[in-house]
Amino acid sequence: MTEIAALSVPDSERLPDLVGSGRKIFAGARVRRLRVQRGLTQTRMAGDLGVSVSYLNLIERDQRPLSAGFLLRLAQAYDLDLRSLTGGEDGELVDDLSKLFTDPRLIGIDVPRSELRDLASRSPAIAHALLRLAAASPAVAPEPPPPGPIAAVTRMIDAAGNYFPALDEAAERLADELRLSGPDLNAAVVDRLRARHAITVRALPLEVMPGHLRRLDLHARQLLLSESLDAASRGFAAAVQLVLIELKAEIADTIAAAGISDPLDTRAATVAMGKYAAAATLMPYARFLAACEATGYDVELLQARFGRGLEQVAHRLTTMSRPGARGVPFFFLRVDRAGTVSKRFAPNGPSPLPAIGGCALWHLYHAFDRPGEIRRQLVEMEDGQRFLTLARTIRTAALPWGVPRPGFAIGIGCDVAHAAALSWSAGLDLGGPATPIGPGCAACHRAACRQRGAPPAGAHLAFDERQRVLTPFRFTDE
Repeated sequence: MTEIAALSVPDSERLPDLVGSGRKIFAGARVRRLRVQRGLTQTRMAGDLGVSVSYLNLIERDQRPLSAGFLLRLAQAYDLDLRSLTGGEDGELVDDLSKLFTDPRLIGIDVPRSELRDLASRSPAIAHALLRLAAASPAVAPEPPPPGPIAAVTRMIDAAGNYFPALDEAAERLADELRLSGPDLNAAVVDRLRARHAITVRALPLEVMPGHLRRLDLHARQLLLSESLDAASRGFAAAVQLVLIELKAEIADTIAAAGISDPLDTRAATVAMGKYAAAATLMPYARFLAACEATGYDVELLQARFGRGLEQVAHRLTTMSRPGARGVPFFFLRVDRAGTVSKRFAPNGPSPLPAIGGCALWHLYHAFDRPGEIRRQLVEMEDGQRFLTLARTIRTAALPWGVPRPGFAIGIGCDVAHAAALSWSAGLDLGGPATPIGPGCAACHRAACRQRGAPPAGAHLAFDERQRVLTPFRFTDE
């Protein structure tokens, strides 16, 4: 589940970003649940917050939105993490409940989305109990195979918010040692592999390594790299090999702490943590964050300063969550022309990343029209959340003439509340018109979207042979 940044009392100056964006916050059921959990009467809570009992009653019945002052008083009175009131978990819970009612065993039972929203908001424990019962009950179709190592690694990364402090700090110390050899970390990595581990790095022609980009030959004590890799990718591949040797214990401890013990899951996690540690070594936390803030998170300048590829820089941007030294919370997505998602990170806040499919109105899916060109876009979700995003195609490796070339595009972005810190927000009216997008047609309920290719899951469809509306689907959530 995606988390949003904590909104504690010291961060109270950020409250206007939340409630001043034009989006009203109704969270009466959560306020009431907080009061009941703490054993408070309405009279006692109203007194604690300095409001009238009638006003608190209106809030609990969702007849008044939560104001900035009310949110701040809640935080001060109850030492409260306001994510519990302003988080977006209800939307995800409603989506899960909608999927529950697509089960063939429930055909004929039409539950409006409005009722599901009410259940998720007012009785989340009951909603979660229903989902747990559904997951535990015998399925009509054969049970799917176990999730596997990719799912295990994804859970590990999501649970940690894509930030592994012990590994990150160890990589930063390694980077400090490498810098003693000179400012070029790529060269320093190669020298250290040779001097400390008797491993020579060699780049070989494509025809010699047709099926590999990197291979360690322990017999010959050589790290073999394909010539199809560019300089940034060769340096990264060498760094991966170095950290797998020198930070082996830290990587193993990080994986064990995540509760991963299956041998195949462990190997998959080792690969992922090796790449994480390599990025943290080549773009050490403190120096990288300082460069981000100095350049306004200019991704091309960051590429040049650290000698890295765009995808490497974009990955690193999603890991800047060190307490007391946090960067702008970015999300990251990599897709191909067919919309298949091969990488997805949303560790630090809300994002428009698709749960199923994607939205064709997002510029990420148009990046293939202009390869190599960075495109920016201000987008807005159904609930009013806005994001500033960048998208561009990437090249994975050089290939011989005539060989089919894989095509990928990556997208990064952040909540518009953080966009002022970005150099690429210059000239944009962040409060002006934005492109309305959604998390894919199956989960989107914009009725007038001309791009719609399928109705929302669980929606009530209507058909009329006498008329044709903007889309082939007429539906209602009610």
